[in-house]
Amino acid sequence: MGRFSVRWRVALALGLGSVLLTSVVAVVIWNLTSGYMLRQREQSAVRQAEVNVRLVAEALRNDSDGLNELLTGLTTGPDSTVLLFQGGQVLTSGRQVDARALPRRLVDLGRAGTPASQRLVVDGIPVLAVTLPIESTDGAYVELAPLVQLDRTFRFLSGLLVAVTVISGLLGVVLGSWASRRALRPLTELTKAASRIAGGDLRARLPAQNDPDLTPLAATFNSTADALEQRVRRDARFAGDVSHELRSPLTTMVNAAEVLRRRRVEVPGTAGRALDLLTSEVDRFARMVVDLLEISRADQQDEDPTLETIDLGSLVRNVIAARPGDQAPVHAQSPPPQVLGDRRRLDRAVSNLLDNAERHAGGVVRVTVFSCEGQARIEVDDAGPGVPPELRDRIFDRFDRGARAGSRGGDTGSGLGLALVAQHVQRHGGTVHVEDRPGGGARFVVEIPEADR
Repeated sequence: MGRFSVRWRVALALGLGSVLLTSVVAVVIWNLTSGYMLRQREQSAVRQAEVNVRLVAEALRNDSDGLNELLTGLTTGPDSTVLLFQGGQVLTSGRQVDARALPRRLVDLGRAGTPASQRLVVDGIPVLAVTLPIESTDGAYVELAPLVQLDRTFRFLSGLLVAVTVISGLLGVVLGSWASRRALRPLTELTKAASRIAGGDLRARLPAQNDPDLTPLAATFNSTADALEQRVRRDARFAGDVSHELRSPLTTMVNAAEVLRRRRVEVPGTAGRALDLLTSEVDRFARMVVDLLEISRADQQDEDPTLETIDLGSLVRNVIAARPGDQAPVHAQSPPPQVLGDRRRLDRAVSNLLDNAERHAGGVVRVTVFSCEGQARIEVDDAGPGVPPELRDRIFDRFDRGARAGSRGGDTGSGLGLALVAQHVQRHGGTVHVEDRPGGGARFVVEIPEADR
């Protein structure tokens, strides 16, 4: 049961309870009904046999020649049988049966003067055997009353009770599923709202609840979400303010570093190596400030700008064409997929993926753009060693640089590039992940819902 969801556990528990309750009721009904009907049939058969045996005894006392005709007249139907045991002879009327098929004890009781009855199956037909002694003789009168109709009634009743039990169980499962769905609806809404907040939608809230038991839950969750949103926006504003304030001194530092870089040949030895380290750190610092400004601007932006339909094939080609150096090969489906989005953010996402491949993975091997099951897909293959499975989620976190964490140098990056990619793609309702590239290396995959054509 632990492997099932709460909803199914409730449904199965209610279904099982319904089956148990209905089974108990069905057993009680079966015992009462079948016992009553069987007693009535036995009483009727015994009374009829008592009347018949008196007629037979009278005929035997008078030595009537019409005994066979009398026995024939005592049979009530084609399935009934009358047997007269007298001396060593057995007279049979009605449906012919072998007297040896009857229990010996049943006949002996009749001969001994003790009335008896017993349910039997003779030649495939259920019967009620009634044995009565014959006065003034040592014989026995046996009448086999058919129970075919009663047996059919019992079968119909048992089938009906079993069907009712099964239907009751199914109805219990359906009712339990419906009731648990309604009972767990607030939990489902809570899960969806929490998932939206975890995905970056800080405006997700629970709807107002009329149930007094759920109102405190919704109010507490919404107040917590409000506090979290305010905290995140304050942090984003702080990061944006700090980054903005750093732009002026950073511009001065970048220009000064560029001047020093031009005169690098005039600074030999240890001072030259220190200068190289200084200029690389200034470049890294400049990229970090630009990325921080981008992230803080995205965090503070409540509404997306006006969206447009974008040809992803053309967008990727334009981004690659604007980059210096060798051009990475682009393979785009014809016609290329189109998405509804913000061109600037998608440009930045593709550019950051290309930068990541060039700085950390030996360059871009291939960029592929195509559509798959309603999703526009961009694949960026690199020539690096690939990304270990344990780091494939972490590398999209802010300031996480994977295996290069703690290292310094001009090519280590700030740890914000892939975080920006994830943020921009998420703004478009898409996802980004990394997987192994056939033949070695990593493949970064961006999936965004296609625009309606």
